[in-house]
Amino acid sequence: MTAQPEIDFEAEGLLEGVDGAPREARLELLEELAEAGCTAEELKEAVVAGRLTLLPVERALAGEGPRYTAREIAEEVDLDLEVLQRFSSALGVPYGDPDERRGTEADLEAARMVKAFVDTGLPEDGLLGVARTIGMGTARIAEANRELIVRTLIRPGDTERDVARRFVAAADYMLPLVGPTVVYALQAHLLEQIRRDVIGATDLASGEVGGTVDLTVCFADLVEFTRLGEEIDAEELGMVAGRLEEMATAVAEPPVRLVKTIGDEVMLVSTEPEPMVAAALELIDAAEAEGQQFPWLRAGIASGPTLPQSGDYYGRAVNLASRLTNVARPGSVVLDEATKEAAGEGFEYSYIGERRLKGLDYRVKIYRARAPGERRDRSGRPRG
Repeated sequence: MTAQPEIDFEAEGLLEGVDGAPREARLELLEELAEAGCTAEELKEAVVAGRLTLLPVERALAGEGPRYTAREIAEEVDLDLEVLQRFSSALGVPYGDPDERRGTEADLEAARMVKAFVDTGLPEDGLLGVARTIGMGTARIAEANRELIVRTLIRPGDTERDVARRFVAAADYMLPLVGPTVVYALQAHLLEQIRRDVIGATDLASGEVGGTVDLTVCFADLVEFTRLGEEIDAEELGMVAGRLEEMATAVAEPPVRLVKTIGDEVMLVSTEPEPMVAAALELIDAAEAEGQQFPWLRAGIASGPTLPQSGDYYGRAVNLASRLTNVARPGSVVLDEATKEAAGEGFEYSYIGERRLKGLDYRVKIYRARAPGERRDRSGRPRG
């Protein structure tokens, strides 16, 4: 192996504007990076971009670094280059120039897994849908871990060297834990969903399995969340949205499942209406228990044929539940007639009226659901 030429850090301008202890710490960090194989150009780019502290953990995550082009990876695993590029884009890690040498050993291993998926004979469009869902989910996992580490590990008075070493140590410790946790969660959720699947003789005879299913869908959103964003800082606003996600996760016990959160809104689905109505009411109560400083929450629920696709849901019930949420009063849960009839007698209902909702070409009978004996809200005002 050819030795790296010695870098004159001062002559390269890499120590400019840094004095005292921070200068000594930067020098030590630069020496470590140079010894690990970083070129003067890489170090310059990192310093100019303010990323010198992050360069060690970046290199740790990248393994031995770029070694292959996308074209070479496709040839190595015997996979069509265009197929590889479609799957990489779906996962959120697209290749730009297929002849740029930016692929790592991890990229090569991922391509082997793509090849194995393609060889199963499953339809490519379906596999790409799964890949997009994995990409979006893992991007959120990565962001949550990065945010946790950054917020926790940076301390007043730290030098670049201190933070760089701490980040690398955290990555070395966290990565082996996160991977198995993701696999466990995938297996647990898949098991729960399979336990609730039904494939009957008619489905087998027709060969049409996995289409639309009857589900109950609920959306719940924070009232005047946009206005609140003008009154408090972004960090506080994020804490409010995070608290909503925590509360939704707490009430989403099978058969109710939390599908996604979108800022100030959560979406849940259930194979049974009654548990969904109960969960929505519990969610409203949880928001009220947060006190006067927490925004009002409202929810809309509808039931009917729904198409599951790539981890999301589509169809009339989804659209209707969303529209019902928009007309619900703060602190209330409203339903369509199908949900009311199917949810049974365990709740009290009041008929709100029949309305044509925005974006729908039919009129909808709307009901409000309450837990038995429920009458007043957190402010002491009678509920509407």
